Amino acid sequence: GKSTLLRIIAGLDTQDHGQVLIGNRPVDNVPPRHRDVAMVFQSYSLYPHMTAGENIAVPLKMRQLSFLQRLPLLNRLVPGSRAIRGEITKEVQKVAEMLELQELLHRKPRHLSGGQRQRVAVGRAIVRHPQVFLMDEPLSNLDAALRVQMRADIAELHKRIGVTFIYVTHDQAEAMVMSDRVAVMMDGQILQIASPTEIYLNPDHIRVAGFIGSPKINILDGSVRSDDLIGLGEQTIAIRTGALPGTKVYVGIRPECIDVDVTSGGELKGLVRRREYLGSELYVYVKVDNSENLVTVKLSPDRAEEIKDGIKVSLRPQLSRVLLFDDQGQRIRSKPQEF
Repeated sequence: GKSTLLRIIAGLDTQDHGQVLIGNRPVDNVPPRHRDVAMVFQSYSLYPHMTAGENIAVPLKMRQLSFLQRLPLLNRLVPGSRAIRGEITKEVQKVAEMLELQELLHRKPRHLSGGQRQRVAVGRAIVRHPQVFLMDEPLSNLDAALRVQMRADIAELHKRIGVTFIYVTHDQAEAMVMSDRVAVMMDGQILQIASPTEIYLNPDHIRVAGFIGSPKINILDGSVRSDDLIGLGEQTIAIRTGALPGTKVYVGIRPECIDVDVTSGGELKGLVRRREYLGSELYVYVKVDNSENLVTVKLSPDRAEEIKDGIKVSLRPQLSRVLLFDDQGQRIRSKPQEF
């Protein structure tokens, strides 16, 4: 539903319900060319026979030049053409400087790298000075290193221009790093709209919690034993839910919110199945006793020598960071038991 939503905002598709407003102005009956939006596509959509500079200039030529002024041979005979084309050239140069494309304006798309083509596509959108930029997975065709660079460039561009960017991506890292607000959409429904921090720390739905975060959040099957205890298999953690005993719940614990104790004093006991040492961090996978649950724990790498495969450990979740969800996946606001 993400790309469909962009097409509705741009006026290329029509929604079944609701209203589209841009700058508090209803635009449902406004044709796409008058909505003052610019769209950047995944596939660049550059004209192969034009240079980078000519591609960037296309929106200005279509808006400012008449049909006769756009004709290759007749444009010189039409009064005012030279002056308008001079202004268009100045605008293209400004955008090229902003995107560091000055040396590439004479090249055609086939002579540009993927990142350079994407910057030309962004430049073609910027030159229009729209109220809204719509970006439909613009970095998905780039390699990993170039994506990191381009997302930093787009975030910096957003700060300089100061207008609204609506950016569609399936990459959670892009969404978290680049956004002021994130809308998590699944199966055509927006499950939550909030800041990246709020989305991560306080997801409203189990699917949001499972989508955001790497490594993924641990989701454990549980049931309410009493108002103060939740059972995980034959073990328990002390969290006050306010739900009736026997109520099924899902317990979400982020990997970085669990400590591993090689003694027997933790909330949950288990066996280390395997470890992944990544240099800057250590992932430990623990099979919780009497349960099918395999819990992922993210630790400091200096514990790699202490925690070995096959040893028995105890897990200590940060109870204030534990997330509870009901059997429909909706968030249950809970309080850890105070001792």
